[in-house]
Amino acid sequence: MDTQQKVKLADLQIEQLTKTKKHAHLTDTEVMMLVDETRMYEGVGRMFILQPKGVIHNQLLEKQRIAEEKIKELEQKKSYLERSVKEAEDNIREMLMARRAQ
Repeated sequence: MDTQQKVKLADLQIEQLTKTKKHAHLTDTEVMMLVDETRMYEGVGRMFILQPKGVIHNQLLEKQRIAEEKIKELEQKKSYLERSVKEAEDNIREMLMARRAQ
């Protein structure tokens, strides 16, 4: 049961990271359509800092890259957990069959 909960948690995290990646991609697409002289501000805590378009673009690309890496890691972890759940179920079935055979 614990492993199944970890699989569900991994699914939720993958879904959240996919949304984050998509949001960063859409934002980057809109930012790139703007003129280079457009004033852009980055939110930092409770204030905003004026940043050039290139810096904002690079931050959004980095955010997408990090999300993609984490998604890959979580998918590997999820597949490992699913295999261990399957093995545990098979072991329980074998034990029950052995018990019934006695």
